[in-house]
Amino acid sequence: MATVEIIMGSKSDIESTMPAVNICKEFGVDVSVRVMSAHRTPVEVTEFARNAKRSGTKVIIAVAGKAAHLAGFIAANTVLPVIGLPVKSSFMDGMDSLLSTVMMPSGVPVATVAVGGGLNAGLLAVQILAVADEGLAEKLSAYKQKMRDDVIAADKEINI
Repeated sequence: MATVEIIMGSKSDIESTMPAVNICKEFGVDVSVRVMSAHRTPVEVTEFARNAKRSGTKVIIAVAGKAAHLAGFIAANTVLPVIGLPVKSSFMDGMDSLLSTVMMPSGVPVATVAVGGGLNAGLLAVQILAVADEGLAEKLSAYKQKMRDDVIAADKEINI
């Protein structure tokens, strides 16, 4: 398994998932994507979650819309950090997905990013890994410095 495993509840979640994949790859983090459903393949999700750490996974990103139980279901079955990425669905503009992901009971934490916030999900996974990887931490510092430099340059450009 990859260092960061991204589990989508449906292949239709790929658009929200790709920014997470791309930023992980940009930082040189091994990442893979799979489709598993908390509701339609609960046995497979349970098996994945229970074996993920043993298989070398360090962080899991769970991408789901509507009922969005995937992140919590995985978090209930692993000690690894789980990041929930809620996806905008045809109902409630993704608010249903956000609330289903973020409103976890005590003892089953899921870090949650914005609806459709794939980039932040990937960056959070990288930041978690950087706690124990100085090279990755240095790359993150450079990334943040570039963001800062870009804003300063934009300010100078627009300054009226």
